[in-house]
Amino acid sequence: MKKIALTLVAAASLGLTACGGGADTNNAATADTNTELTANEASADVNAATSDLGNDLGNGADATGNALSNTGNAIENGAEATGNALGNAANSLDNASVNVTTNAQ
Repeated sequence: MKKIALTLVAAASLGLTACGGGADTNNAATADTNTELTANEASADVNAATSDLGNDLGNGADATGNALSNTGNAIENGAEATGNALGNAANSLDNASVNVTTNAQ
């Protein structure tokens, strides 16, 4: 009788162990899946940050290009203004010379 009771207890223990092990396996699989999702989310965050950085660098390059273009335009306009002022001064001297000559006669 004792042997039968021990056999039943051993069989019940094995049955419970088998069922309990399945639950642990499911929990482990869920944990792995969650880790996988977290890794994918982190990868998406890194990709988004990289994309933002690329856009910021592109915008910075455009702003620098625009500033250099504006500087070039300002230099060109300044050179034209200087040329016009020198031309006007030469014309004024020429006119003054003509007036002096005309008045002297």
